[in-house]
Amino acid sequence: MIRKIGLLISLCALALVSFSQRVLTREEYIQKYRTLAVHEMQRCGIPASIKLAQACLESGNGNSELSQKSNNHFGIKCKSNWTGKRVFHDDDMRNECFRHYNSVEESFIDHSNFLIANPRYSGLFQLEITDYKGWARGLKKAGYATAPHYAESLIKIIEDYKLYVYDHVVDGQQIDMISTDSSPKQPAKNLINPYQTRKVVFRNGLKSIVVKSGDTPQSIVNEFDMKMWELYKYNDLPEEHRIKVNEILYIVPKRNKALRSFKTHVFQSDDTMHYLSQRYGIRLKKLYRLNRMRYGERPVAGTVIYLRDKKPR
Repeated sequence: MIRKIGLLISLCALALVSFSQRVLTREEYIQKYRTLAVHEMQRCGIPASIKLAQACLESGNGNSELSQKSNNHFGIKCKSNWTGKRVFHDDDMRNECFRHYNSVEESFIDHSNFLIANPRYSGLFQLEITDYKGWARGLKKAGYATAPHYAESLIKIIEDYKLYVYDHVVDGQQIDMISTDSSPKQPAKNLINPYQTRKVVFRNGLKSIVVKSGDTPQSIVNEFDMKMWELYKYNDLPEEHRIKVNEILYIVPKRNKALRSFKTHVFQSDDTMHYLSQRYGIRLKKLYRLNRMRYGERPVAGTVIYLRDKKPR
């Protein structure tokens, strides 16, 4: 009997040790997910420092029940438009619905998409990407969290762990060379920081601009540190195309489908497939394939154009 009790105590002790080994410190969490935060910054324009600070705070450095149970590292609730997996967890109220993800990466990506798609956060994207204090206060003001000192908590995490250095990363390979003992530097010259020169509009979670008077293809590629072929390829344009004022241009590649909130579009007499491709941020060839059309074919007015799922036969 004594041996059995001793064995049980040993097993419990081993289990406790194993559990403690799975608990991440804040430093370990930052090291583990900083690359993902930088990639999302470069994809969507959300400062990596803000992304990391929110993730640390909302997930308890990845150790909270919600993050362990559902890979939800940003405390995002289901909302009416969520069609993915769900998990129920006590928060402001008992048994609230939260989004469930298959991976931490999905959580980081959905957090970006959530901010981009929600109009109340649109003002944040007018801030400089290095203005982490403005982002922190803007998130609180827009109602991301109910905690009264939410902004101050984010700023403290960023400054205590020098997360602002990640807002200056241009090349992902630089991440491993970053020491958080260093002081913040001036923004890298070729980091895309579009808010200094013009408004950048996020369409389908992608950075796009609207051509203004005086723009040329050369001036645009210079401004955003692009290559000329990228400007034409990203926008499905022939090299002889002459850009026009108020034309939409993407500075990153378009996607294969539109946001969940845009499933179809009724084709109007003055529409073109290229215009819809630009409006919804979908590759032109993919848009034709979704609608089972030959490339270059023009639908008649009133045709339902499918933006996410393939047109039924």
